[in-house]
Amino acid sequence: MPDSQLPSTDGTLPGRRAVLRTGLATGAVAAVGLAGSAGRAHAETPSDDQVLTLTGRLLTGAPDFVYLPVEVPRGVREIAVSYCYDRPAVPPGTPGNSCDIGIFDERGTALGGDGFRGWSGGFRTEFSLSREAATPGYLPGPINPGTWHVVLGPYQVAPVGLTYTVQVTLRFGAPGPAFTPAYPPERARGRGRAWYRGDCHLHTVHSDGRRLPAEVAAGARAAGLDFIVSTDHNTSSSHGSWGPLAGPDLLIVPGEEVTTRNGHWLALGLTPGQFVDWRYRARDEQFPRFARQVHRSGGLVVAAHPYCPYVACQWKFGYQDADGVEVWNGPWTYDDESAVDTWDANLATALREGRNWLPALGNSDAHSAPQVIGAPHNVVLADDLHRTAILAGLRAGRSWIAESAAVQLEFTATGHGRQAGIGERLTVPADAPVDIRLAVSGVPNGTVRLITDEGQLHQESLPATGTGTGTITWRTTASLATYVRAEVRHPKPDGTPGKGNSMGPDLPWGPMAALTNPIALHVF
Repeated sequence: MPDSQLPSTDGTLPGRRAVLRTGLATGAVAAVGLAGSAGRAHAETPSDDQVLTLTGRLLTGAPDFVYLPVEVPRGVREIAVSYCYDRPAVPPGTPGNSCDIGIFDERGTALGGDGFRGWSGGFRTEFSLSREAATPGYLPGPINPGTWHVVLGPYQVAPVGLTYTVQVTLRFGAPGPAFTPAYPPERARGRGRAWYRGDCHLHTVHSDGRRLPAEVAAGARAAGLDFIVSTDHNTSSSHGSWGPLAGPDLLIVPGEEVTTRNGHWLALGLTPGQFVDWRYRARDEQFPRFARQVHRSGGLVVAAHPYCPYVACQWKFGYQDADGVEVWNGPWTYDDESAVDTWDANLATALREGRNWLPALGNSDAHSAPQVIGAPHNVVLADDLHRTAILAGLRAGRSWIAESAAVQLEFTATGHGRQAGIGERLTVPADAPVDIRLAVSGVPNGTVRLITDEGQLHQESLPATGTGTGTITWRTTASLATYVRAEVRHPKPDGTPGKGNSMGPDLPWGPMAALTNPIALHVF
């Protein structure tokens, strides 16, 4: 990206973005009409709503974000915005028009600044906000006078361009009572140090989901989960709604899915109400800044669905600032296979070089029915059902991934009078026998794979009847295996564990039922 398009050191957006902000380039704002008397636009107590219509046209290669200034006078109690844009026909294989929307208040649009007031992506065509209430995705709060900005995000522009119309309505009157958020508590009733089940990637009506927060909480309880993380796209607006929905049986942790143009990432365990900016690409070199912001809050940075085939979803930021990678997202597909393969290759390199390795996570990414909350989810060894304890377990890799609560698993390595579990390290003499034990249930006719840095070294079938309960043992040494991890696979649709399945002829296994983080084997 040319220097003129990069954020400046003070967080403002110079160059091409600034040109669009001031309306001096193609795609500029045109004020078409202002309802009511123009002379009353800045009156202290106007008697009529004021309607401003903004139009413009964007060409292919438009900036990622276009800022439309709106002057808000004193006395406004509510701002309402609606928008539309053309969707011309395009040839097959050519991107059509897609444009997101949000708003920043008088505090400005600086990257990572305080002016953020909401984002709905392309999920809504209208929204409103006031002191006491706001459309989901937007933040209630004062409507202060000054220059606000409606922000357009044209992430696809057709070859003929994108013509938009934005209508802003300023409604006057006395402000209502201040909104009081109800944040969830940091602790639920746990079982002490135990394994806790949780889905760390979920959406509600506060972004592009169709479930209310209450429906998500009910779905989590129905799935047998102990905790969830709220991760609506590019907004913190849902955080203040979770308090009444948490309880002794369900920990709810604030988060965000940070949706950039070069991949999505999960900010897990945010301070309630905390917003993480997303307006950058990998070449802008801003991702480390916002990863540090999450880390300062005690949260985790997790690369989400890194091989997702959709526009702007594939991960391009590298993993040096990440705390984990989501290798399993929703129903098992070929892109999950790719994610696991890449994660395993990086795992082998990190352990061989004595570096920290990146834990694997799995989440449902559920947005609406029929997507199933908790399919899959993480099973985390934590000291208690508390935000910091759950995050510590995930950060350490003391977790495994289950397709549902019906799947149970225990995985250990024992040698030289010592034992280690998932995410831990067993230190033994190089040639001392190490016994690997995996006990699993809930996957009838499944196939167990034990995998090391050499690849799969053991395979065994589970019983085809009942609950598919079985115990697999295998012996190795630390000189032969830097780590051992386990996969439990369903049979192929035709019932065989061999090559080929419904996902494609090149995939040798059926869908995943469970996957563990590794046990590292270290030589004295």
